[in-house]
Formats: sequence, structure tokens, C-alpha cells
Amino acid sequence: MEHSPVTTNPLIIMVINMTVVFIVLVSLIYLIKLIHFIDPTKEPEKKPEDGVAPGEPPLTVVKSSSPPPEPEPVEEGINPEVIAAISAAISAYGFSGQVKAVRIVNHEGTPWRASAKFNNLKRK
Repeated sequence: MEHSPVTTNPLIIMVINMTVVFIVLVSLIYLIKLIHFIDPTKEPEKKPEDGVAPGEPPLTVVKSSSPPPEPEPVEEGINPEVIAAISAAISAYGFSGQVKAVRIVNHEGTPWRASAKFNNLKRK
């Protein structure tokens, strides 16, 4: 007895396979939700009483007669942490010198944009 396939139409095979895949995905979603619902490792939520979290003192309002302190002035330039990161990246490539200055080269966009403008001017 020779077995023959039920269908050879690729569209029907695709619809059947897609249906099976989506059914499996939806069932996995509900399985994950069930696991999160009955998770034994999750700590029970503690409801705060009167808006105060447990272990913290209640908030009190204090009126101050002095004006708020002035914010610290923002320094212009590049953040020292950025300079340290640039120096570390340069030394990672094997450069054994000292970074003396870091400056922003292109304020009007990326170097790619400047290169594209240059190439377009060159073609005309």
C-alpha cells in the first residue's frame, strides 16, 4: 500500500504550518503567565499603611525661611569621564602616548554627512 500526501499545494501547507506555530506561541505566552502567577520564589507584596513604606519614617513637611541654594555652574566642554573613556579606547589600540587635547571636530553633523556633501560637490 503506497502512502500519498494529503495535499501538495504549498499555500495550504504554509497555512497549516503558520497556524501550528501561532498556536504554540500563544500557548507558551499563557504558560509563562501561569508560571509568573504561581511563582514560589516571588516575595509577597507588603502593602504600605497610610502611604508609608515599612521600615521608613513618615514624611514631614518642613518650611524653610532661607532661599534654595543656587545650582552649581555647568562647565563648558567635554565631561572628564568621556575623556577618560576616549583615552582608554586609544590605549586599547596600542597607542602608548598621552592624550593632551580632545575637541569636537564637526558641529554640523556626522563625518559621513560632510563626506557626502563633499562628494556631491565634486560630481557637479
